[in-house]
Amino acid sequence: MPGQAGGVDLDSVANPVLLTATRAGIVESWHRGSLVLLDADGAVEVSFGSPDRPVFARSALKPLQAAAMVDAGYPGRREHLALAAASHDGEPVHRQTARAILTSAGLDEGALLCPPAWPGSEEARVQWVRQGGEPARICHNCSGKHAAMLATCRAAGWETSTYRLPTHPLQVLIRDAVGRYAGQPVAATAIDGCGAPAHAISLTGLARSFAALSRAADGSSAALVSSAVRDHPVHVGGTDRPITHLLADVPGLLAKDGAEAVIAASLPDGRSFAAKLDDGAARGLGPLLAAALSYWRCRGQSVERWRTVPVTGGGERVGALGWSADLRAAVEGPDSHR
Repeated sequence: MPGQAGGVDLDSVANPVLLTATRAGIVESWHRGSLVLLDADGAVEVSFGSPDRPVFARSALKPLQAAAMVDAGYPGRREHLALAAASHDGEPVHRQTARAILTSAGLDEGALLCPPAWPGSEEARVQWVRQGGEPARICHNCSGKHAAMLATCRAAGWETSTYRLPTHPLQVLIRDAVGRYAGQPVAATAIDGCGAPAHAISLTGLARSFAALSRAADGSSAALVSSAVRDHPVHVGGTDRPITHLLADVPGLLAKDGAEAVIAASLPDGRSFAAKLDDGAARGLGPLLAAALSYWRCRGQSVERWRTVPVTGGGERVGALGWSADLRAAVEGPDSHR
């Protein structure tokens, strides 16, 4: 039927505009989406769009996946856990850490089943090409997760050649963990871009899961992963990524982005946030996370920097991508959480 896609009536989905891009003061384009902010008790404080509709949370689930790996016996060091939860840019530190994870399990790059890829950042890509590099599995942004999955299988005595299959014991454990942290059943499972399973939950469930990670008991798998992400922000993203800048600049922040413009975050007291842009535009992730942090009155140079993304013309700034009027009112209004 017209307007139908994947079981969703697209004609009836009119999520609000969260971000607008202006050029010379004229709105040139905009991004609709859904967003939810929960208080420390899990109650909804701010809601836009359809936060209870299931979405594939993509790599925003990686901290949950990493916690499940620790539960299964993965003994990784802190920087290894951070890379297990990462969508990295394939910089030297990322490749070195992924190799170290494999080596610790007696494996090499040949065991990885993520697709070959170029490094994500331009600088790392140029360096890789100058060294004669071709697309490689170790450069894939999910190579840390895949390396940790393999190491987990070794630790648990599970088959390594089939670790990506949804029926593999590791993937069953991960799916159960996602549902448990989210407080709701996984709505659907598909295959992610890296070849591992991708799970659908609501944005409300995603925010709730990040609150659970941030408030986890000391020594638990969730607490180990959360502290690893906080302590090793460069491993989680890359030198020029907003997720890395904000993790490094905001004390106690736990955050993770995912493909198709999904992002989630939480603070140690359990306040949490999740959002998704309908068009999947990654350029909006920084301003979305900055919106949540500004609502929580978190300070820092990176929070100010990522409130907007420059729109350029002729090499000069001529506009910006930033919050819509409605989102700005919610973020800066009298009810924002101080």
